[in-house]
Amino acid sequence: MIIYLYTHSRSVISTNGRDLIQATISKVYKISHSVRNDRWLCKSMQQTPNTKERIILGIDPGTQVMGYGLVKETGTKIELISLGVVKMEQLDDHMLKLQRIFEKTVALIDNYNPDCLAIEAPFYGKNIQVMLKLGRAQGMAIAAALSRNIDVAEYAPRKIKQSITGNGNATKEQVAAMMQRLLSFKETPEFLDATDGLAVAVCHSFQKITVSSGGTAKKSYSGWDTFVKDNAKRIVK
Repeated sequence: MIIYLYTHSRSVISTNGRDLIQATISKVYKISHSVRNDRWLCKSMQQTPNTKERIILGIDPGTQVMGYGLVKETGTKIELISLGVVKMEQLDDHMLKLQRIFEKTVALIDNYNPDCLAIEAPFYGKNIQVMLKLGRAQGMAIAAALSRNIDVAEYAPRKIKQSITGNGNATKEQVAAMMQRLLSFKETPEFLDATDGLAVAVCHSFQKITVSSGGTAKKSYSGWDTFVKDNAKRIVK
């Protein structure tokens, strides 16, 4: 008995054996299945954009209260993860306060696994002893980040306020209000050091703004209204 098998190229294969037909059908099925898998993979890759995420830990160092905030940055959007304070008022020994700063910073890093630490630089004042203590507090937080191989960025207080409110002389209350508006939370922390720490993290995220997607020069804004107008997608409603 002669059996004819027509392929897509209209060529004819003749054989009197059933094994050859089964082997041919099996190969055609495997090729078809492979093509479908490749198409699904390509479609899946197109539907899943390569959006990079990173978690930023912001810290406002202090020897009485240390404020911190964590945000998740997904592309051009920012969302709140957590904010709070570390109290050290009950500790009389300055060295114990430094130890607590180090341990709490390490705990935050181990708990949230941030990609980087953004920290506020000590302000320049007339009291040298206060500046020295704040510098030590900042150093302990930085040391904690480095012990976990976390990148560290430092920002001056005026730079942070300028980035958040458009005014380098903004008050803590103004910074807190802007954080509530930007990250859509209504709770007012007991200590504004928490929103200060959060502002440091948001400030660090804002440094990614460029003139163009391929450029490296940062774009500056004259105020918050201008920033909101140009970056509507960054506002979480």
